[in-house]
Amino acid sequence: MARGNTGDGSARPAWAPPVLRGERLDAGLRMLELEVRRRLDGLLQGNHLGLVPGPGSEPGEARPYQPGDDVRRMDWAVTARTTEPHIRETVADRELETWVAADLSASLDFGTALSEKRDLVVCAVAAIAHLTGGGGNRLGAVFSNGDQTERVPARGGRAHARNLLRKIAEMPRAAEGTRGDLAAMVEQLRRPPRRRGLVVVVSDFLGGTGWQRPLRALSARHDLIGIEVIDPRDVDLPEVGTVVLADPETGKQREVRASALLRREFAAAAKAHRDQVARALRQAGAAHLVLRTDSDWIADTVRFVVARKRRWSGGVA
Repeated sequence: MARGNTGDGSARPAWAPPVLRGERLDAGLRMLELEVRRRLDGLLQGNHLGLVPGPGSEPGEARPYQPGDDVRRMDWAVTARTTEPHIRETVADRELETWVAADLSASLDFGTALSEKRDLVVCAVAAIAHLTGGGGNRLGAVFSNGDQTERVPARGGRAHARNLLRKIAEMPRAAEGTRGDLAAMVEQLRRPPRRRGLVVVVSDFLGGTGWQRPLRALSARHDLIGIEVIDPRDVDLPEVGTVVLADPETGKQREVRASALLRREFAAAAKAHRDQVARALRQAGAAHLVLRTDSDWIADTVRFVVARKRRWSGGVA
């Protein structure tokens, strides 16, 4: 695999997320756009039914009922008028509105591999923007660092997508001890009600699963995707002797010795939490994509999208 130099003498994979802060923000955003376009072009464009599966939500023509038709689509007014059973066809929406909830709370300001989790959040939003762009589609976002929340109205066009990504990347870091509220941010996507579309939540999902209820409420009208961003140190401790464990959202720290027993218990607890997150997303009706700071995030995204398209088309994932 191609590798570049990070400037400190260490090798850096070519697919590593760019640095998206400080003086390197502009260059990083340009690199991100080029990489996303190069590796994701043509993956989903023109396939609206792949993004929002189903027959559609706009009412169309009524036609006589045929054996095998879904009785929930029965048009009772036409049936009563003609005395023959009729169903109402629906027309698939040709313009997709996508809303992204991007978590930028203090736990995302962390990374021990190729990037911070915060950078990977911006990368994930860039991929969603590219995959859902064009054809009159619109993209909006709600993002929060726990201290302040920003909302960008849904609009179309490449210039709008670039501006949205910059706003997310420029969101200031919250002070240590500031707790994020993912449930409240997801709740904002429910008001005002919108026509059927796509909702994507990007977070590390650390903490409780209070976000599950508002996310499940969105599933009545929207296709849902949960993108879980994790770092290797979220799931296991290094074998380095004494380490300082810190919770950036409370400011609490604890110095511990990374014994074999502690490392096993930490790994087991982390796995249990990740299983809980996966189960909560599944029960909310959301697809689940995991992106890691030590993995090729675009390749993981491609595998996820291809698998979903294969399932929707009736193939085997």
